[in-house]
Amino acid sequence: MLIQIPQLLSREQVAEVRRTIDSAEWIDGNATSGQQAALAKRNRQLPEDSTAAKLAGDVVLAAAGRNPLFVAAALPARVWAPMFNRYGVGEQFGMHVDNAVRVKRGGTERLRTDLAATLFLSSPDSYEGGELTVEDTYGAHGVKLAAGDLILYPASSLHHVTPVTAGERVACFFWIQSMIRAEAQRRVLFDVDVAVQRLARELGQGHEAVVALTGAYHNLLRMWVEI
Repeated sequence: MLIQIPQLLSREQVAEVRRTIDSAEWIDGNATSGQQAALAKRNRQLPEDSTAAKLAGDVVLAAAGRNPLFVAAALPARVWAPMFNRYGVGEQFGMHVDNAVRVKRGGTERLRTDLAATLFLSSPDSYEGGELTVEDTYGAHGVKLAAGDLILYPASSLHHVTPVTAGERVACFFWIQSMIRAEAQRRVLFDVDVAVQRLARELGQGHEAVVALTGAYHNLLRMWVEI
């Protein structure tokens, strides 16, 4: 499932992140590519260990951790440190699938990539092209969101970034290892969580139906969770 998280970052936070990363030194995006991705990837990114990437990444992680929709959809167990890329005219990322496991240099840290996230940091009217296109059983879905909005999607999906034909596309991207490995189970939990929250607003948190459904949600979570 593709889930949009609107305004994960406020306008002020987007400006703060852009001030941090825009003046940093950018490198060839293939510095962190797998073998397949390197054949398709033409962009630039911040070095993973750069000060700018860490400072901007901390802003993103703090915002994600406070966002109820992100938490409900991802049920994160671990989150890879956010990374940052930019695409100028003619740059793109061809069709690929993300590596199943991310490994830090030296092999000291590993993460199973259940979900991928792209946080847009450029206004959509400031560049042409550059759509993130994700394929699933219902076809191809082009995504080009407002600055500060995030899209969450299965990392197992085939996806690509179309060529930028004008302007520049800047974004943040990262991966999540969920407490719930199976996508179908995550979807059930997300749907139940959203329904419970809606009923709580309409009937009150203490209503017997809300209490019963909350219990059912946590029992499903208890049954499926991996921690």
